[in-house]
Amino acid sequence: MTDTAPTTTRTADGPTVRLTVSQALVRFLAHQHTERDGVRHRMFAGCWGILGHGNVAGLGQALLQSHVEALEAGYDGVEPGPEELPFYLARNEQSMVHAAVAYARTSDRMRMFACAASIGPGSTNMLTGAALATVDRIPVLLLPSDTFASRASDPVLQQLEDPRTGDVSVNDAFRPLSRYWDRIARPEQLLAAAPAAMRVLTDPAETGAVTLCLPQDVQAEAYDWPVAFFRPRVWHVARPVPEPAALARAVAVLAAARRPLIVAGGGAVYSQASEALAGLAAATGIPVADTQAGKGAIAWDHPQAVGGIGATGSSAANALAAEADVVLGVGTRYTDFTTASRTVFADPGVQFVNLNVLAFDAAKLSAHPLVADAREGVRALREALAGYRVSEAYADRASGLVAQWTAVTERCYAPSGRDLPAQTEIFGVLNALMGPEDILVNAAGSMPGDLQALWRASSPRQYHLEYGFSCMGYEIPAAMGAKLAAPEAEVVAIVGDGTYQMNPQEITTIVSEGLKVILVVLQNHGYASIGALSDSLGSQRFGTRFRMRQAATGQLDGGLVPFDIAANARSLGADVLVADGVDDFREAFLTARAATRTTVICVETDIDGPNPPSSAWWDVPVAEVATLDSTRQARETYDDARRDQRRFL
Repeated sequence: MTDTAPTTTRTADGPTVRLTVSQALVRFLAHQHTERDGVRHRMFAGCWGILGHGNVAGLGQALLQSHVEALEAGYDGVEPGPEELPFYLARNEQSMVHAAVAYARTSDRMRMFACAASIGPGSTNMLTGAALATVDRIPVLLLPSDTFASRASDPVLQQLEDPRTGDVSVNDAFRPLSRYWDRIARPEQLLAAAPAAMRVLTDPAETGAVTLCLPQDVQAEAYDWPVAFFRPRVWHVARPVPEPAALARAVAVLAAARRPLIVAGGGAVYSQASEALAGLAAATGIPVADTQAGKGAIAWDHPQAVGGIGATGSSAANALAAEADVVLGVGTRYTDFTTASRTVFADPGVQFVNLNVLAFDAAKLSAHPLVADAREGVRALREALAGYRVSEAYADRASGLVAQWTAVTERCYAPSGRDLPAQTEIFGVLNALMGPEDILVNAAGSMPGDLQALWRASSPRQYHLEYGFSCMGYEIPAAMGAKLAAPEAEVVAIVGDGTYQMNPQEITTIVSEGLKVILVVLQNHGYASIGALSDSLGSQRFGTRFRMRQAATGQLDGGLVPFDIAANARSLGADVLVADGVDDFREAFLTARAATRTTVICVETDIDGPNPPSSAWWDVPVAEVATLDSTRQARETYDDARRDQRRFL
């Protein structure tokens, strides 16, 4: 280890080295590792950041110094040195958190990024990303700069003043969004806070956004750090096994089931349980449905795979869910889309067995909880269920339903005959041309629903849908993060024109990093998902189309807004192809796939679909009183549907 200053003292903790807080934090992070199943990873791939007056002379200086020291030690500047935390320059703070989340997700949460921002708006721009990471249970380390701990210059630029107290800043907004939060008001506090942050980041049950607030004066303050603080550390990611009595209770319920169903969630993917899950399904014949996060945990063509479940699921999975007498949830947290707002599991006596690493999720729906790692839990269940198999009649019922949905998928992927293609036709082309190790990225709008219903995922990592927070603007930076984690993969992000207009600027970052991704922009001149929802709820697609305001009506119901997405993407540094129809899109995609640079493909699609037929409900309340006939009719439909909601007591 190369010291930046001579050892100054010797304490009960051994020799020390004098560094600033920022220099110490960078050195500490560079020496963290994760290990699971005997495979070790360098924990931090680097630090995303945008530097401002709150961190340019603190954390920014430390990141520069670590790089210079690595070069001086003989490293080539391509591969980071052992004390180096590579720096990545983003264009938007929210986006860099999205990129970090996508990287960690693609790495099965074993590798991650830190994200650093200046005080005030720079830091609060990360709030949305923090919420997304914690909702989705993905590790990311946030380093927002903070106001002066000394308070010598209060109020500093961008400081929030609270007349009731002096210890609140805008960074306190991260508290409810973080799985761990701390403010480093004195240098020595880092000695306790940094390891605590690593513990949470590597805990498969408790992980999410971790926030360490860094006052700008403390960042630059020097301290005599114990050299032992910087020793290489390995954080062993646990695979807890089921408690025997809980396993016995779960097996007793499952072994008595006549119409069981497995619901595979994101935990099945992150724990790398796919092989074990496929084996359990094959051995028992139990059908396997998947959530948005769990799609691909079992390959779409596995004999027991029945497709997506819930509000945007397949009719096959939802029909089996309605009949199921026992549901085994594997790594799912049972969101409203998965349960169709608690209407899809309709058997009066249905029981749940929830295998989850987090006890909070394992107990949902009054389940028999099985708190364990998904892979280890599935293995234990298969062994304990030896000899159990569903009836031939039930197996035939499941395969028959899957065959019916397969025909529906083929129709949705086929040409619609309209002037503009439906987005499902574009998805059909992508599904046919993307390989099992390629990565499809999406997050918001009508596309996640269509994709969950139709996409045929053949591997756990092929389907990268952020649907816990469903954050518009996630897709482009996420494609960058996924590509950094899997440089050998073809990464394809599907982006609606609404999402594109919210957050296109990381195209420049992708280009500056020399990365190659494919961005497919579907332009339908509006918000297709909310437009269709609005229409179904009696609100007549109000405020969901991109139109010019008319003076005559005072409404946004004029001509199309003349926004040129292709020109905009080209100005950000990408190559651009404009496709006219499905056949042209197919050729454009093949061209983009063969290219070495990031390519944006723009294609016009029909905002009115058609979309896959719905087989489940989603609870969106409708106005109880209204003068509009459309709203009153929608309310009658709503009241009728919610009668099927259950609390599973």
